[in-house]
Amino acid sequence: MYQGSIKELHQQLVNKERSAVEIAQATLQQIEKVEPKVKAFLSVTADRALATAKEVDAKIAAGEEIGILAGVPMGIKDNMCTKGIKTTCASQILANFVPPYESTVTQRLKDAGAVLVGKTNLDEFAMGGSTENSGFQVTANPWDLARVPGGSSGGSAAAVAAGECVVSLGSDTGGSIRQPASLCGVVGIKPTYGLVSRFGLVAFGSSLDQIGPFARNVEDAAILLGEIAGHDPNDSTSLKVDIPDYTQHLQPKLKKGLKVGIIKETFGEGLDPIVAEKVNSAIAKLKELGAEIKEISCPRFRYGIAAYYIIAPSEASANLARYDAVKYGIRQDSDNLLEMYTNTRAAGFGTEVKRRIMIGTYALSAGYYDAYYLKAQKVRTLIKQDFEQAFEDVDVLVAPTAPTTAFKAGDKTTDPLSMYLLDLMTIPVNLAGLPGMSIPCGFDNQGLPIGLQLISNVLREDVLFHTAYAYEQATEWHKKQPSL
Repeated sequence: MYQGSIKELHQQLVNKERSAVEIAQATLQQIEKVEPKVKAFLSVTADRALATAKEVDAKIAAGEEIGILAGVPMGIKDNMCTKGIKTTCASQILANFVPPYESTVTQRLKDAGAVLVGKTNLDEFAMGGSTENSGFQVTANPWDLARVPGGSSGGSAAAVAAGECVVSLGSDTGGSIRQPASLCGVVGIKPTYGLVSRFGLVAFGSSLDQIGPFARNVEDAAILLGEIAGHDPNDSTSLKVDIPDYTQHLQPKLKKGLKVGIIKETFGEGLDPIVAEKVNSAIAKLKELGAEIKEISCPRFRYGIAAYYIIAPSEASANLARYDAVKYGIRQDSDNLLEMYTNTRAAGFGTEVKRRIMIGTYALSAGYYDAYYLKAQKVRTLIKQDFEQAFEDVDVLVAPTAPTTAFKAGDKTTDPLSMYLLDLMTIPVNLAGLPGMSIPCGFDNQGLPIGLQLISNVLREDVLFHTAYAYEQATEWHKKQPSL
């Protein structure tokens, strides 16, 4: 049951072949079985899951119509506020924080009858690319338990790959949905900036953060995005746009004349040869399906990492200033106010978070603002212009999602720069506010998943889903599952 798609489970519920409680119990049993090995969840909400499932069953018994997500087991990244349920951001500074309100996305899912089975692990405050920066535990990759699942949404990606939930939500600041989706062999989409409300998402980089779905197939991702997207008056960056039915664009054949651009700057030094081989095979498959392939240059693409690691830490420095031990979070006993601030932040924040706060504070300080932060924002504009020019010639861009497959836990913990380089392919998409998706496109010689990244123009998620679905239907990669 826990391996079913959203539509399959919905049909079984409507036909009364299975109950929502049975589906929830099967999922919770899978969590109990594999969680000691995978460690995808920071908290499992079994009581709430079963209570929601009973409500769904009661509606069905009463002859009421249920929504497509009703009774579907789901995981939520633990940086989205859930009323009455701990939201820690995988940080000791929020170890016992229980939000008094619900985030917009989780409220929409709650209203839809989705069954929350737990809050998933992440790199502390979403800062990292391996989920090794969590303040509580290290999540394992279901395909190889000695390897990382990617990050920062590694828990959400691993939970879907391991069958611990049908779909999940993550957040993407510089690739934190797409990169773990690639490393865990699942579908992950980062929507257009502003398409999904950030109200209740604990802020890291406010001009970059965006919530999006993980799923085992493209259709499930399309369904979930359609449910969480839409304008929210509580979020000043939320876009006032109509949300289409993304599933209407899922056709097994590509539209005639669809133009696919290969970003040439994403191939070359630093890209694992087996990743390049599988991505090129995927591009060949798209051509076989009728796409017109064209090489595209985005010359400022390679400056994305440099710009991002000034902009994102600067925004993190400002956002994390609120953790002062006064209103919420842990508090260290101190003799005076300044000591309380410093002692609490020293004890509560991990190494990577402290590193980024220091970088951001430096970049924003007097005398350095123009030299670093302002210049990075100008580079960001140039990257956006490169994408705009590219989309004058093509409908969708393709690139590898990550330069390598999953690496072994501990391999990069002492070298932050090598960890940062893992986001080389994904960061420019966030800087430009574009939608991007990772879909499975093969495996390396060790059986580790490889992801193909698709990028479309602003608010053209329909093009992403259309292209991804046609590719998925022509291949078998998404059907492979890890054996745990």
